[in-house]
Amino acid sequence: MLSTLAKRWLTGVILASTIFGIILYASSFALTVLIMIAAVGGIWEYNNIVLGKGFLQEKVEGTFFAVLIPLVVFLGGSQYLLPVLAFCIVLTFILFLSSVKDASFDVTTVAKVVLGIMYIPFLLSHFILLRDLERGISWIMFVLVMAFAGDITALYVGKYLGKHKLSPIISPAKTVEGTIGLILGSTVACLLYSHFVFPEISLVKTGILALIGGIIGQLGDLSESAIKRNYGFKDASSLLPGHGGLLDRLDCILFIVPYVYYYRIYVID
Repeated sequence: MLSTLAKRWLTGVILASTIFGIILYASSFALTVLIMIAAVGGIWEYNNIVLGKGFLQEKVEGTFFAVLIPLVVFLGGSQYLLPVLAFCIVLTFILFLSSVKDASFDVTTVAKVVLGIMYIPFLLSHFILLRDLERGISWIMFVLVMAFAGDITALYVGKYLGKHKLSPIISPAKTVEGTIGLILGSTVACLLYSHFVFPEISLVKTGILALIGGIIGQLGDLSESAIKRNYGFKDASSLLPGHGGLLDRLDCILFIVPYVYYYRIYVID
């Protein structure tokens, strides 16, 4: 039997190879399809956590929006990101109102659906926007380097040096030492990557991008942990052996990709 760490590495290598292959060699539409699949999978896990059994209408809505938002962004670009999100939010309320049959209705289900579409397909769609920028593939790789390098460094620093709990109520396994390792690991990896891929960008701008990105990524990890902890879940699902669920792999990336996109267009340009 493989150990949990061995399963984590095996799953990670297969997953990373597939993702890198699609990003490097496939079309922008293929990337959009990948984002749709990730969004649908993420919404499925999210709905199982926050909605539980039942709520078929809300789960169908979330799945539909997880496909619609990336598709509209692919077809229309950044100017359609907010309009399609507004459409999804308004439609969620309209569908809720049409489903009210008696005084026992619970409007918090609307909030759960809206949070899900903003948290997963909305944030993930920034990958499509990033891909459309000049040298977009290289910028997507930058995001993945930041996320994966930070995750690997945090895993081993936390395992061997971690002593002080970072947020024991939200995520008991995370340590201050692991977080420091994550930030330093992702920063060093991004600086090395940028040195060879984006030599025209100053080390100061790259360093700030990477340093803040590492912190934001950890906050994304903690945010997903808070959702799970609130509903009594340890993992989002058992989809990925050694990793948990899809959301357990997307957690930091969901926060990092919009940050890198807006930093790229507003600070580096």
